[in-house]
Amino acid sequence: MKKLTNQQKKFVSEYIKSLNGELSAGLAGYKSKNLKEVAERLLSNNSVINEIKLQIKNEVSSLCVNKGYVVQKLLQIAEFSLTEEDILDKEGTPTGKKKLRDTSAGLKALENLCKYLGLNNQDDENYKPAKIITISNLDQDKI
Repeated sequence: MKKLTNQQKKFVSEYIKSLNGELSAGLAGYKSKNLKEVAERLLSNNSVINEIKLQIKNEVSSLCVNKGYVVQKLLQIAEFSLTEEDILDKEGTPTGKKKLRDTSAGLKALENLCKYLGLNNQDDENYKPAKIITISNLDQDKI
């Protein structure tokens, strides 16, 4: 594999920050009227591509986020989002009714948590798909 020039190294560094080839070529000091072509040429260079992959891999591995932290944050998001809060009228007075803060965020956090923990295996013999009940298909017999 060929060694990269200093300018190519600068391009790689800038490209990882912005993911914008044209901008990165300009910031790396390439002097051309068509920086888009320069960027396309650089991004088709195997040495440049390999350096980009290597630097991204190094950055990701340096994050060192442990699983417990991810699980804890997903649980916090789910719990916060699925907490009930009062519904207020126009004056800011509680109406006596309650709603969940952010159902979609809570369900998304729980879904990601299940995926992360491997709890979404449909091949499991105990797996039963959840029945979704919405207001439109809810009748008095189910209340």
